[in-house]
Amino acid sequence: MTATSGPSGGRSGPSAGGRHVLRQPHALASLRERLRDTFWFAPAAGLVAAFALWWGLAELDTSIVTHLKDEQAYDEIGDLLTFAVDARTIVTTVSAAMMTFIGVVFSISLVAVQMASGQLTPRVVRIFVRSRISKLTLTVFLATFAFSLLVLTSFEGGPDPDPRRVTSVPLLQSLLTLGLVGLSLLLFVAYVSSMLRLMRVGPVLDHIARESLRALASHSGGPVETLPLGPATARLVHREAAGVLREVGVARLVRAAGRHGTVLRLLPRTGDFVVPGTPVLTVHGGTAPSARSLRRTLSVGVERTLYQDPAFGLRQLSDIALRALSPSVHDPTTAVQCLDRIVQFLSMAVHLPLGALHHRDRRGDVRLVQEVPGWTDLVDLAFEEIRWSAAGSPQVTRRLLAALDDLLLLAGEERREPLRRHRALLVEAVERTVPEAADRAFALRPDRQGIG
Repeated sequence: MTATSGPSGGRSGPSAGGRHVLRQPHALASLRERLRDTFWFAPAAGLVAAFALWWGLAELDTSIVTHLKDEQAYDEIGDLLTFAVDARTIVTTVSAAMMTFIGVVFSISLVAVQMASGQLTPRVVRIFVRSRISKLTLTVFLATFAFSLLVLTSFEGGPDPDPRRVTSVPLLQSLLTLGLVGLSLLLFVAYVSSMLRLMRVGPVLDHIARESLRALASHSGGPVETLPLGPATARLVHREAAGVLREVGVARLVRAAGRHGTVLRLLPRTGDFVVPGTPVLTVHGGTAPSARSLRRTLSVGVERTLYQDPAFGLRQLSDIALRALSPSVHDPTTAVQCLDRIVQFLSMAVHLPLGALHHRDRRGDVRLVQEVPGWTDLVDLAFEEIRWSAAGSPQVTRRLLAALDDLLLLAGEERREPLRRHRALLVEAVERTVPEAADRAFALRPDRQGIG
């Protein structure tokens, strides 16, 4: 980012409303989220752990044989060798079959994910990438394959080795290989169950709703307040690659603003697409922080995430509902399920102060103002596009009317206007689309199940 003196355009004025943010994100939260969005870290860590386990168990097996030799217990060594000969056959079979097994399982899984993304929305692929059971299954499968290959290098001699000459018998290594095979079979059952859930609408919507509510809860803060920022003295321009603003390094921005005695205002919202040359921060009072101190405070990527962007959950639910209402699919029941989760999200947001986040330093001074979607923005995102497509489906119009009525009961007077507006527009659309009076009356009767 580059600092430019002078007033800034756009959203540089004072916030109309804001709130305290009492909790700062954990220092490792950003790293954890980045690793969850990758599919390589867990398998790579599993391969390293497999090598470390093999090395440690090989040393223990060598110590066991050395101790038995010191005790001249050659009969016991012979028994271990008999077990090792049988175990070698099993380990050889496991190492030969595991990679084929991995390829078949995950090929089928990718086909299942492709089907789910085609039926619902391409954004559900992210659920598979972030799935713990998917990563754990692939990690154990690869670790079992790699460990079995390493164990094969520990076997000594031919089919009938001499107990007096062997230096190590892979007893513990073979036992762990058998344990890994058993764990792989159990994880295979759990993984197939997880993939089947991913192909069902209900569990996918539940997953999106839970992540959205968790992201929304992380934005909880104190009371609404008005903070006059004064005129902008400088603005900071984005100089890195173009992309979606995925994450804001709040703690680093607050520290940088505190060192320079200034207040920073973040212009784009999380989820906005930014290009090089776009102003991203305005400076109010004090001196502008250096570009070096603000390095990596804004994370830009190729797609949105739910980590600091709770509105992205509504976007996904709306996308699934719109695809269900398209003429090629025509699945109003799925749209009704999406509306169930949208109401769940908005019923929590209706009680939260929305508008702008005021991040404070340890002394309580506001150092960063961050825009977040307001109540009207969330309501429009949730209902606008669905309302346009729902006029010809009585199941969806009835559920949508019931949703708006429920939210009107929960909302305070200051937040009822957008709900009333959407309700009036929905009634107008149905009256304009449905010619028969009896059909119109049926379509405009609120029902939480659509058509129960």
